[in-house]
Amino acid sequence: MSKNLNRLLRPNSIAVIGGGAWCQQVILQSERMGYVGHIWPVHPKASEIAGHAVFARLEDLPQAPDAVFIGINRHATIEAVQALSAMGAGGAVCFASGFSEAVAEDDTGADLQEQLLAAAGDMPILGPNCYGFINALDGALLWPDQHGATPVDKGVAILTQSSNISINLTMQKRALPIAYMVACGNMAQTSQAEIASALIDDPRVTAVGLHIEGFKDIQQWEALAAKAHAKGIPLIALKVGASEQAQAATVSHTASLAGSDAGAQALLERLGIPRLSALPDFLETLKLLHCYGPLPGGNIASISCSGGEASLIADMAHGTGLTFPQLTNDKKSHLREALGPMVALNNPLDYHTYIWRDEEAMAWAWSGMTGEDIDLTFSIVDYPTTDPTDWVCASQAALKVRAKTGARFAIAATLPELLPENIAQDLMAGGVAPLIGLQEALSATLAAGQIKAPAEAAVCLPGTTEATRTLTEAEAKSALAECGVRVPRNRTVRGAGEARAAATGMRAPLAVKGVGLAHKSEHDAVRLGLRAEDVADAVADIGTDEVLVEEMITGAVAELLIGVVRDPAHGYVLTLGAGGVLTEVLRDTASLLVPSTSDDVRAALAKLKIAPLLAGYRGQPAADMDAIITAVQAVQDYVMQNADTLGEVEINPLLCTPDTAVAVDALIRKA
Repeated sequence: MSKNLNRLLRPNSIAVIGGGAWCQQVILQSERMGYVGHIWPVHPKASEIAGHAVFARLEDLPQAPDAVFIGINRHATIEAVQALSAMGAGGAVCFASGFSEAVAEDDTGADLQEQLLAAAGDMPILGPNCYGFINALDGALLWPDQHGATPVDKGVAILTQSSNISINLTMQKRALPIAYMVACGNMAQTSQAEIASALIDDPRVTAVGLHIEGFKDIQQWEALAAKAHAKGIPLIALKVGASEQAQAATVSHTASLAGSDAGAQALLERLGIPRLSALPDFLETLKLLHCYGPLPGGNIASISCSGGEASLIADMAHGTGLTFPQLTNDKKSHLREALGPMVALNNPLDYHTYIWRDEEAMAWAWSGMTGEDIDLTFSIVDYPTTDPTDWVCASQAALKVRAKTGARFAIAATLPELLPENIAQDLMAGGVAPLIGLQEALSATLAAGQIKAPAEAAVCLPGTTEATRTLTEAEAKSALAECGVRVPRNRTVRGAGEARAAATGMRAPLAVKGVGLAHKSEHDAVRLGLRAEDVADAVADIGTDEVLVEEMITGAVAELLIGVVRDPAHGYVLTLGAGGVLTEVLRDTASLLVPSTSDDVRAALAKLKIAPLLAGYRGQPAADMDAIITAVQAVQDYVMQNADTLGEVEINPLLCTPDTAVAVDALIRKA
């Protein structure tokens, strides 16, 4: 389908079906953008639309059109799509609504959507309920409303699932060159990942921004990420909404800890796609990627002529993961020569105003804050809204730094309104990134340094059979032990007599737990630190028909949770976190998708707040990290072996000692 999508998105001929204001706007917008291909209006009664002669029927067109805007009602849309598919058209934008997105109001919508898909066959369609696309590279627009796009030679592509957001984004005044804007509609046939895959076939596209409401086909997203990485085209995402978490996944702590959004976040990280949370950050990240591509890391330098701005950016960057490397001796020598003895040399640097208006001196000083150890240098410059002419020296100095050093260099305004669009355009033309808003600039820098290769292994896709059976603790431990999880020696027994006999052959201290309860501690059904002679009384006190008697593990450095829940939208979500009775109080977790590598697991554990305990806090012994990794990988092995039927699995806690990691409680729910 990608070949047909390319034909649709880069058309030599456009047909517009319908005679309403929307259809007239499509024609006028294309002409205003300088489209030089054929434009063919189609209407059974009109003779002229927007200055173009009208064809009464699709069959009357000179040839099968490359791209078609269908601006008629939903029932007629189906007929038109069928005719276009039969004549070999390149593809169509279906503007009409009332299909599956309207099922709540009209129960015929789903059936109409099935008819639409059948009518399209192999011909790609965007939508329905879709505004279409803007191709600002070739001036080709199937777009029925206002927009702020302008012709560009190269630029970024943006795909949204909201037509209104797409309109607003085209109106940006940030000097971001937008090559493509695509509104995806309800994606009945052609997915966002497929559209993005076609767009990165265009060598004029420098980066792709994805406004995502939900993932449909994980395998398509994996293919897109791999293709984009191979082509060197960075992807970023603004993910909104919450995926549907498995409704039945409510037994374990893991389900409540993972939350509905954990799978989406884990999937994006696995694909190597940074996630932004606000539209301004999204746009500034695309701009930075357009200028320089992915950044090697998060080492930054800042220059300003005010100590207030130096302090501001230092505070704003604190805790983000961005770092200000200390100045090397070479840099200090350079800066001392450029600035004299009155300036304190630091990063961030307040260079004062001694050299203001001297472009050469400013450029020489600023270049001293670049180098191989700096991934991006900021010069904080706020152009006044009254008369910015006295600030031309700052623009020229930045352009000279870029020209002479080749370093990644940005002019950053503390407020969006303090970097005019015309100045931003001049800076970008000279290779300087004009970043608008200091918070947005830092967010963009962080995201641009997080782009990485996608995981090689495919996500483990879960089955759909409802998981209704909960294994006993002993059964769960036995199943996990077969995959390599270490568990304590234990026996499930009935009554005080059997419990006493089981305890006689075990090493104290012992634990006795009631069987058949999901959260035993909440039912006061756990007794710890028992001697063999205490077991019978504990069994009677707990009161369940069956009890589990097991040897206790001593000398734990920390308690961990290892949990996996089925997430229909994203696969199996693996949650690692602080375990034990305070699991949901601390809520200290990190999430991955199954399967994840040992390195991924180790990195996730390092992000936990309890990581210092695992590493050996204040002279205390460290946990056996290799044993912990082995336990996590064993759980993943069990998940992959039972993916067709598994609903969830949890170990809580995994007791981590200096020489082992043992699962002392386990839960499995499956079909």
